[in-house]
Amino acid sequence: MAEASDLAVLITGGTSGVGLATAHRFASAGVARIALIGRNAERGDKACSAVRAAAPEAAVHFVAGDANDPAQAVAAATAARDMLGGVDVLVNSTSAVYVPALLRDTPIEDIAVMLTGQALAPLHMCRAVLPWMAGQGSGAIVNVASDAAKVPTPGESVLGAAMAAIVTFTRTLAVEAKRDGIRVNAVTPSLIEGTIIGERAMAGGFSKKLFEKAKTQAHLGPTEPDDLAQLIVFLAGPGAARITGQVISVNGGISVA
Repeated sequence: MAEASDLAVLITGGTSGVGLATAHRFASAGVARIALIGRNAERGDKACSAVRAAAPEAAVHFVAGDANDPAQAVAAATAARDMLGGVDVLVNSTSAVYVPALLRDTPIEDIAVMLTGQALAPLHMCRAVLPWMAGQGSGAIVNVASDAAKVPTPGESVLGAAMAAIVTFTRTLAVEAKRDGIRVNAVTPSLIEGTIIGERAMAGGFSKKLFEKAKTQAHLGPTEPDDLAQLIVFLAGPGAARITGQVISVNGGISVA
């Protein structure tokens, strides 16, 4: 595994929440080449500026693109690779806005959009970078999913299906890619405080009741973006050189999934 200063890190969904916290953690660890992919250019520019301000030696770039679209995913990944001079680490921290609701209350025409909106981006981005990592004989991929993939929770039937797709994809890709020196892992939070999705989930109604109950079980404290970021940086680094195909929960003790 290369030294941190030699790594080129690509973070999909890196302009806010867990993705942005992860960019900060990589920069503070000495990573000098970071690219953030997101859909909002204004938010992307602010995110890059914030990381640079905290770590002036880091070269941080923003690439606009919607990773749910295969053509945009490839174009954004290619642009990032060209800016960075390669891709050693891919972090997929994308998530569509989702407020838990019972399936019977979910419009049937929304299911396909909800499912693909949550699950497709990591698959597209992994497919885009995999040939480059295989060509260099090394790489680390970390996908951010959710404990909804492991713990059946009322109101998260569609989300659980999407997250289970990411988890099984991660494990299977780890088996496929290990022969090329590529490690693939996933981290799965429950509710994450200090994020747009977390705030909307706690705004009211069924979702608020669901997560208020869950928070009472987080005896180690509610999860924050930096909790995930620290684990992601570890999984991408030399300390995790023998770890692949793993799905690790970070939830403050809400469950032991």
